[in-house]
Amino acid sequence: MAKATGLSPAAVSYALRGLQVSDETIERVRRAAAELGYEADPIARALASGRTGMIGLLCGSLEDLWQQSLAVGIGRALLANDKYALILDAAGDPRREQALAARLRDQRVDGLIVQPVDPASPYWAELCESMPVVAVGDALGAVAGAGEVVFDNRAGVTLALRHLRDRGHRRVAVLTPTQASTPDRPADVYVTAEAERLGLDIRVVTAPQSTSAATKVAWELLGEPEGERPQAVFCFADSIAYGVYAAAARRGLRVPDDISVMGYDDHPMSALLTPGLTTVNWDIDGIVRAAVHLVLEAVDADGEGGHRRRVVQAPGLRERGSVRDAAVSRG
Repeated sequence: MAKATGLSPAAVSYALRGLQVSDETIERVRRAAAELGYEADPIARALASGRTGMIGLLCGSLEDLWQQSLAVGIGRALLANDKYALILDAAGDPRREQALAARLRDQRVDGLIVQPVDPASPYWAELCESMPVVAVGDALGAVAGAGEVVFDNRAGVTLALRHLRDRGHRRVAVLTPTQASTPDRPADVYVTAEAERLGLDIRVVTAPQSTSAATKVAWELLGEPEGERPQAVFCFADSIAYGVYAAAARRGLRVPDDISVMGYDDHPMSALLTPGLTTVNWDIDGIVRAAVHLVLEAVDADGEGGHRRRVVQAPGLRERGSVRDAAVSRG
């Protein structure tokens, strides 16, 4: 390879690892490698560079269809940057989340992108000392991680509840995947305060992100007498909202004539429902770009200097047909 490029063996080695040489030299070496059919030994390269080329992706729950889409997007974006995603599922369990994060650290991934189930856990401080960590969704408290792509949940919750209020709904059920062991998730904190400000009578109910499990929760909720049943259901995941649709159909209720439904992440399937699901959009493509950029930037910096980078994702309302005007009489 050195002979083919006219460079020293050291320069070729640096170029193959993307270190200490110009972009022009890197491109020159990569072109020569492609022409010669050269492939670097990944184990040797990892030993020489101290890097594995692997980025851990720890998902809160892959039963959530939106998180599946996010994992696909991040995996592809990392591959486009010559990195590989090692994707694990915390299944909504804080203890499992910590165990898997420790396993990824022990497997020497170069960095970690996490959708934290328990963002307030003191465990993250220890983990961030040993590797670059980028949080998606909720910030990891006061932890000095590599970066965070956080949702403006205050704005998102306000957008959703105000929309329901403006359409005449007062009794609203909120279905959230948050468990009793992680009660301080920002979105859940905001929903109570915002509902009080808007004069809404809300009831917060825990519902798993699995559509089948969410259907069981919604079945019980929608079985209440009409005067007690909520007028609308706001779900903190579109996957949960799909369960509400299924339960309503089994109960003989119509969306939105008998029950209005809102989601919170605008999964592509939401536009295919009948009626389409009104939901909050978070620009998943923007989240993927920001998270991958932050983790790769931190890996390249080798943990030197810089402060935690924060990207705040703003919400948008995706209005479809699943929310009716409460004052409109039903036929």
